[in-house]
Amino acid sequence: MLTTIEGFYENGQVILTENPPLRKKTKVLITFMEEVKPSTSQKKRPLGTMKGTIKMSEDFNDAIDDLNDYM
Repeated sequence: MLTTIEGFYENGQVILTENPPLRKKTKVLITFMEEVKPSTSQKKRPLGTMKGTIKMSEDFNDAIDDLNDYM
């Protein structure tokens, strides 16, 4: 059985955020993940930037001839 528990490494110790559901001696694997802070240099686009760039044909909402048998 595999169980994943979050924790952190500090001053040479691994500190778990919750107790594992096991009571006996068990082999563990620890993966160190470097925290990546989101980039603040990326500019956010204002809402509506793409307005008017997508055009549909005038008959977009018209019935399709192939479906006449089902209408």
